[in-house]
Amino acid sequence: MPSFLTDAMPLTPDWWDIVARLALTVIAGGLIGLDRERGGHAAGFRTTILVALAACVAMVQANLLLSTYGKTLSFFTQMDVLRFPLGVLTGVGFIGGGAILRRGDMMTGVTTAATLWFMTVVGLCFGGGQIVTGTVATVIAFIVLSPLKRLDTWLRCERKATLVVYGTSSDIPDLSDVLGPLECSASFVSLGQAEDGRPEVAFELRWLAKDPDTSARAILFAVSEAHEIANFSMHSTTT
Repeated sequence: MPSFLTDAMPLTPDWWDIVARLALTVIAGGLIGLDRERGGHAAGFRTTILVALAACVAMVQANLLLSTYGKTLSFFTQMDVLRFPLGVLTGVGFIGGGAILRRGDMMTGVTTAATLWFMTVVGLCFGGGQIVTGTVATVIAFIVLSPLKRLDTWLRCERKATLVVYGTSSDIPDLSDVLGPLECSASFVSLGQAEDGRPEVAFELRWLAKDPDTSARAILFAVSEAHEIANFSMHSTTT
């Protein structure tokens, strides 16, 4: 087995070792980034490669400076080369925070931020010469992001929505008869008034479904048969 696959942070890596680490980092970042690019996410092909490559270069730099670790008699300060990768992880935290967006009950970018953080760790693995660890981690990440994503198509997940219907001044509409056959529960939230003076009753809906769009249309159709709908909005979390 080649030495660069087994050596852990050699003090004097040659240029072939460094080139191999950089190349494998680009391949790993491209593999994960291509999957994110096809999904239309903010951090796609180039961003993922750059994040992983930055971590790899920082770790290579730390590797090259390992021989200068510590404090000599002629210096008052001590060099800690491991601050390079720690600084990269901190910086990626800011990038990941910028990728996460929340608007009301809808949050986007969580998986994108986690992917960037994970690819930083992968880049650190390759940069430190941990080729096997970085390769295995990349393969596992690809499986999680791509094949396992298909679980979303058949898993029944809890869906939430806010439904506002026009009511009467005397009572709050009972939606149990309408929503019961659809296995959807309605919880009263608030009672308001529309611009035309009619009372509006807000409910929070909860149900289990594989396809949120199809199930939401079925709920809307069933409710519209018995009540006049003022507003309907899904509470979704997009990654």
